[in-house]
Parts: sequence; structure tokens; C-alpha cells
Amino acid sequence: MKIGLRDMDYFAVVAEHCHVGRAADALGLSQPALSRSLRRLEESLDAELLIRTPKGVQLTSVGTAFLAHVRRLRLSLEDIGNEIEDLTKGRVGQVRVGANSHAVEHVLPAVIADLLRAAPKICIKVTVGSNEVLVPALQSGEVDLIVSGAAPAVQDIAEAHLWHDDFYVYTSCNHRLARRKRLTIADVAAERWGMPPGAPPAQWLCRTFQERGLSPPQLSLETSSLALRLRAVASSDLLDFLPRMTGRTAPPELRLTELRVDGLAWRRPMVARYRKDAYLSPTAKLFLDTLKARAKEISGRIA
Repeated sequence: MKIGLRDMDYFAVVAEHCHVGRAADALGLSQPALSRSLRRLEESLDAELLIRTPKGVQLTSVGTAFLAHVRRLRLSLEDIGNEIEDLTKGRVGQVRVGANSHAVEHVLPAVIADLLRAAPKICIKVTVGSNEVLVPALQSGEVDLIVSGAAPAVQDIAEAHLWHDDFYVYTSCNHRLARRKRLTIADVAAERWGMPPGAPPAQWLCRTFQERGLSPPQLSLETSSLALRLRAVASSDLLDFLPRMTGRTAPPELRLTELRVDGLAWRRPMVARYRKDAYLSPTAKLFLDTLKARAKEISGRIA
């Protein structure tokens, strides 16, 4: 038994209208063409589905039972179509993202909220770490893309620019330097610092100190936890080298102050990275598009 899906669909329209002529008009078919489709369906089933009457058509008992199956099948086909559309447009599936703490703190919450509104069935897995951890994870396929500060180019990895982070020195509003309008690097050279170990901002700071004949900054607190660093800086005499976005959006109770230190301002591009020529799923593409939209908003806000 071979039953055509189109013939079943036509049969359902005829049953809905209880009239071949009106069904033909609704389908944009000629009445003879629709009648041939109905005969073909009845021959395939070897059963009579319709009884013609002066007012139109009526379903036989077999036709009524068959219509129930057709309606369920049409719903299933509609579900399949919707699921395929969701999959192709990235509204269903999983995306694995690697991100540094800055992106996690300031960008990903809004991106995730946008995604979950647009695609409630999506699953987002986030790994937090530095480029030293995230880039190998990207290369090995453990994550689909990463969001972090720019780093030296890596073969087979593409990147898309998102926005620029401007780094400045921050400390507690109670620090003895907080009331100084202008400072030099020599003024902060002997201070204690809290920074993530081996991170690009810390590396840049060390190079800048050394280029001026100064000893590297004294790191009294090394941690990749941004929350811990902010609270430690706010409650001590530590200095930190932070993106302005972080310093200015810290919780008010922390009362951080931006120090104007001549020569200690660094601009770092934030980028999204993914494997060149590798398959990027529709879900990952949707995440990337959403991320770029948020990045454009951030760029306009901090410009």
C-alpha cells in the first residue's frame, strides 16, 4: 500500500469543506484533478472514504477513522517542519562557549538572556578561563567558540572583533592616592597589586614598568576571580588594573576609584574566536550573531 501525502492532505481539505468543488477552490485545483486524487487515495486504501450527496460529500466510517489518522499525521509533519526550522536557524541545540571573567561578568548574561528569549529550547554551556586554557579547548573541539581579549594569532583560528576594553588603575576610595588628580608610574611603583596571574594586562603592566627602569609590580594577590579581586581592592590598599567597564560598573558599596596615572592606560580588543573552515552549528551562529549585536551596543555605550 502506497499512500501519497499530497492525496491525504487533499482529502483532509475535502473533509473540512464537505464539498469537492469548494475544496478544489481552496486548494487552487480543478475539480476533476481533485476527484482523481480522491480516487487514487481510495484505490490505495482499497476502501471507500466519501459518499457523494446532493449537498456535497459525507465521510464513511472508514473515512472518519482515516481522517483522524491524517490529522495526527499532519500535526506530526508540522512539528517536524518546525523542529527542522528551529535546528537550521539555531533555535534548538547546544552551544559550548569559552569566556574570560570579564566577558562573563559584563556581556554573557545579556547575550544569554537574549538567546533564551529567542530560542527557549537552546542549551548554553559556558567554560570560564584565560586564553591559555580556552584556545587549546577551542582547537580540540571542546568548545565551539570563545570570547576573550585579543592574543597573538593562532593558525586555523578565525576571530571577529567585538569591542575595545580600556584598562586603568583602580583602588579603594580610601587609598591615600585616591585624592591625587595626577600620578606618574613612579608614584604607584611601590604599591601592592592584585591581578590575575600571567594575564595579558599583568604582562603589559610588567613590561611598562621595566621599560621605565622600574621593578615589576608587587603582586600581593593573584587570582582569576574578578569578584574576589574587586572586594579585596575595595577593602585594602591594593591597586588593580581593570577595564573601565568593570571599574565603573562595580557595585556601589565597593566604592572603587579610578586613578589617573600617566602612561598606565592600555587598550585591548575583545574578540570572538572560532575554528577556521570548521563546522559552526546554526546554534553557535545564532549565539555569535547575538553576541555581535550586544557588542555593537557596548561599543556605542563606551565610545
